[in-house]
Amino acid sequence: MSAVPHPMATKQKKTMSRTNFDQLLQAGCHFGHLRRKWNPAMAPYIFMERNGIHIIDLHKTVAKVDEASEALKNIAKQGKKILFVATKKQAKDVVAEKAQSVNMPYINERWAGGMLTNFQTIRKAIKKMANIDKLTADGTYSNLSKRELLQISRQRAKLEKNLGSIADLTRLPSALFVIDVEKENIAVKEAKRLGIPVFGIVDTNADPNKVDFAIPANDDAKDSVEVILAACCEAINEGLQERKIEKADEKAAAQQEDKPKAAAE
Repeated sequence: MSAVPHPMATKQKKTMSRTNFDQLLQAGCHFGHLRRKWNPAMAPYIFMERNGIHIIDLHKTVAKVDEASEALKNIAKQGKKILFVATKKQAKDVVAEKAQSVNMPYINERWAGGMLTNFQTIRKAIKKMANIDKLTADGTYSNLSKRELLQISRQRAKLEKNLGSIADLTRLPSALFVIDVEKENIAVKEAKRLGIPVFGIVDTNADPNKVDFAIPANDDAKDSVEVILAACCEAINEGLQERKIEKADEKAAAQQEDKPKAAAE
């Protein structure tokens, strides 16, 4: 089925967008779910049905990627954190790679209930992991039995697996980016309860109204997830770079102001 030309291909227009029609088409972003599994709220983003499968309107995907990217860029430019969430097998590695590339926290193992709404408890667990490392390094554990050391080691490994990727998240994130709105429903609900904006790749079986920035696309294919995250993370990186430049300019300006003062003294 992937070899059949997409019926919207003739409508493609040249734009300065972060993604383009052909790129999304090649990644399989247009393949939705079976019609019987669809969510009617996704109707505005569905172009047609083929062989019982909904086809997503990639022109709208391009526009939504641009919209989300601009918002993400502004968040990063302010020095704020964006938490990426993807616990489904197909997206775990991609999310880890892309989030790390822009130094952003991510969850790709299991979403612990209360991770946002009970953030202080999560922070205590992270501090516990750091404390184990400290006590191991200073020799405090050197006199423990092998069994006790094994228990501590297992505890440390479990904490690292579930929370290691957010160890540097000292305060609530300013935004959430989820892959598969339905699977990460608990995370989305927690973010909404706290007023944290949510970005999400939304397939035809999900409700786009659950998130603030919905990107209509296939959320099951690794290539689809990767091409969209690449565009969004590129925008985040631009925001981070612009922040660095602004900080450098401010520092230079401050130094210039100090020079006359020093000369006068």
